[in-house]
Amino acid sequence: MKKNPLKKINFFLAMALLALFLAPVSPSSAAATMPHFTLKSAMDGKTLDSNELQGKVMLVTFFATWCPPCMQEIPSLIDLQKQFGEKGFTVVAISVDQGGTSPVKKMIEKTGINYPVLMADSKVTSDFGGIVGIPTSFLVNQQGNVIKNYPGYVGHTVFAQDIQQLLP
Repeated sequence: MKKNPLKKINFFLAMALLALFLAPVSPSSAAATMPHFTLKSAMDGKTLDSNELQGKVMLVTFFATWCPPCMQEIPSLIDLQKQFGEKGFTVVAISVDQGGTSPVKKMIEKTGINYPVLMADSKVTSDFGGIVGIPTSFLVNQQGNVIKNYPGYVGHTVFAQDIQQLLP
């Protein structure tokens, strides 16, 4: 009986794709300094230039409204903004939703988000080293250096400890 070579090719192709999706983001693929970006706010359409955030410790987080772990992280991000906002810290959320601002705006209103939520473009995701999964967050110090990259859901305690180490 002859074996089907197409089955073998499909198997190896499937394994290669699986390996690509399961591979963790390596620190070397993340940006060493926070890339400059100019993005529109999901709430009011106003443009935010990342230069306006210079000198702050930031947690830049990529998310989508349809992502359960992203939605699970929001209450923690709201608390972090309340806890450290007056100490020179801000969360900056960047939505990768493709359906326009309407679902993002509804989610902001429903959850009471107290930090900027911007709409991503392909350049910002690429400039941050390629976002291969969400949520993905980057901790940035006052000098604009990316200190840590967090692929996947992260609990409040981990974020709070890392942020506190960067604040005066």
